[in-house]
Order: sequence, then C-alpha cells, then structure tokens
Amino acid sequence: MRSLLKWALRIVLALAVIAVVLGIWKREEIMRLLAVNSLFTQDKIVGNFSNMNKAFLWAEMSRGDGPVTELPRGEPAQLSQDVADYIEQRDVTALVVLKDGKIVNEQYFLGTTSQDRRIGWSIAKSFLSATFGIAQAEGLIPDLNAPVTDYVPRLKGTAYDDATILNVLQMSSGVTFDEDYLDYDSDINRMGRILALGGTMDGFAVSLTEKDRPAGEQWEYTSIDTHVLGMVLREATGRSMIDYMEEKLIQKMGLEADPYYLTDGEGVAFALGGLNLTTRDYARMGLMYLQDGQLGGTQIIPKDWVRESTVPSAKTEPGQLGYGYQWWIPVGAEEGEFMARGIYGQYVYINRTAGVVIAVNSADRNFRDDGVANQNIAIFRNIVGSL
Repeated sequence: MRSLLKWALRIVLALAVIAVVLGIWKREEIMRLLAVNSLFTQDKIVGNFSNMNKAFLWAEMSRGDGPVTELPRGEPAQLSQDVADYIEQRDVTALVVLKDGKIVNEQYFLGTTSQDRRIGWSIAKSFLSATFGIAQAEGLIPDLNAPVTDYVPRLKGTAYDDATILNVLQMSSGVTFDEDYLDYDSDINRMGRILALGGTMDGFAVSLTEKDRPAGEQWEYTSIDTHVLGMVLREATGRSMIDYMEEKLIQKMGLEADPYYLTDGEGVAFALGGLNLTTRDYARMGLMYLQDGQLGGTQIIPKDWVRESTVPSAKTEPGQLGYGYQWWIPVGAEEGEFMARGIYGQYVYINRTAGVVIAVNSADRNFRDDGVANQNIAIFRNIVGSL
C-alpha cells in the first residue's frame, strides 16, 4: 500500500512539474489568450483599446522624419446636447472634429488622452485600401479583375478559388465566414484566438473552403477578405504589407506619433483590424481623403482611386449602408459623404461638401444594438449641421 501511495505521489509530482514547465514555456501564449478573453470586459475595455501591444504580438511602424502635418485650431464649435448625450451613451473615448482642415472640437474621455494610440479595428481596412490604390498606380496590381489566385497560388482549391481582386475589395467573395462577435465559436472569434496564440493568419485564410454564394453575386461583410487583400499586396510588391504601407503611405502623411500594427506569430500584419494611431492621426487620414488623397502638399493616394473606392459600388441590399473598396457609404449619403469604421465605435467620417472630418474612438460594448449604427451617422450629420 505504501509503495502504491509513493508511486501515486511521484506521478502527481511529475504532473505538477510538467504543468509548471509548460506554463513557463507557453507563458506568453497563455497570457495573450487570457487577455483576449477579457479584452472587451467593462472594467478593462477602455485601457485595453489604448494598450493593444500588451495583449498581442505587434510591429512598430515609423512615421518617418518629416514634419508633422499641422492641424491648426479654428473657431471652437459648440456642439449640441444631443452630441454630449451620445458621447456618454456610447462610451466615446476621443472626438476630433476638423472643419476645412482646422480643429474645431477635440475632447478626450474616460481617462484617455491625445497621446493614446487607439486601436481602430476595421478602420485598418480603409488604410489597406489606400495602400492598394498606391500599388495599383505603380503598376503592381494593374487589373482588379484578375483572380486573387494569380497572385497567391496558395489560395487555389480554397473558397477564394474563383474570386477576383475586385470581388474581395468589395467584400463580395462569397466565402462563408461567421462575423458574430458574440458567438465564442464564430469564425471571427476563432481567428482572434489564433492571432493571440501566435498562429498564422495565412493558414487560417487558406483553411476556408466553403462558400455561401458565387463570387461577385452579393456583398456580405467578410473580414477575412481584407487579409486576402494583404496577401495579394505582399505578393505583388514582394514586401511585407507593413513595410510597403510604412514607406508609401504612413511616412508621407506627417503623423504625430509612430503607429503600430498587431501581427500574427509569423510577423504578418493583422491587416483587417490591427492598426493603432492617435485620434488626431485618424483625423489626418480623413483629411487626406477629404482632399482627394493629398496631404501636406503631397499627392499620396491617386485622386482617381480615392473617388473610385469611396462610392457605393458593391452589391448591397436596398436600404443598407453602401460599400466601396473597404469604405462605407451612409444611407442617403450626399456626394462625397463616406466613412471608415470599426467595431466598438471607431469612425473616420468624411463630408467633402461641408469640408468636415470627424474622428471618433469609443469603447461601446453595445455597438451592435438596434439603431446604434444609424444613431452614429445621425450624430455626425448633427455635428456637420452645427458648424
């Protein structure tokens, strides 16, 4: 009996040692997974969104050594009580409003500051669209109707087999992808866990084999499409997406702070939602698009691409938000009214006719409630009307 007890104790001790060794060996992966599981909790979401490089792998991007694009102060705008109520209801953390290139309102909330580099989530998709337009102008991606497999042969035999670059730009790939953030087992959340554990985003994209419909038939918001665009960009340029974007876009914008990009375990950018900037720098991106791709006296993005990518060209349902090349167009939009947007209330809204840019960061855990998306647009239009 004593011998049996000794062996049992030895086994328990050995298992404990193995657990400790595995815990030390996989400590970073475990910590990142725990961080992901609490990323959006009420007590942590605001701080997490300003410190995403503590929860994920990431790569610093250089703003370059050029001058900062000035955002001079204009006549301060008095916003309505509706806007004040919206800020509180939607857990807005930062608001920057530009009128004719001048800051007319700038506020920070919930302990954030102008120095915070905030996660923009899917605003990154619109940055990738801008970078894509530059690559096309350089002759690296001349035909948007080319199959994505012409650039990324690894995608042959996957759900992207018959999708063109244009299909993917317009999120009309037809690929089956569950975007439900509230479902632990959805594709978007499985992808998040792969990212946190240092897995491969390319591998995740290549693993997708099911389709809901033929490519090009109908728009359906599919975040992994943007990663496939990143794969195409990498193959077309022969460079990492981060390096190419840094040289061709970021370093020409006159940003005030170095951005950073979340990455997977192979150092590949989380193209569809991993860019982190200050809110004023998000506003600079909006100003660049307000000015048809020009910023600080430099034409950074081709004007034709800016115009082409921000009109509702995708086949969305009547009454839905319109969609272009990774840009959103509000229902009932006037010409030159469009926006980049990300989950939990991140927006860069542009109204070219009014000369207005609105950059908003938020930690809105109820961003998917009925009517919230429409309320956001109504508030932006309310702000425009008050200027």
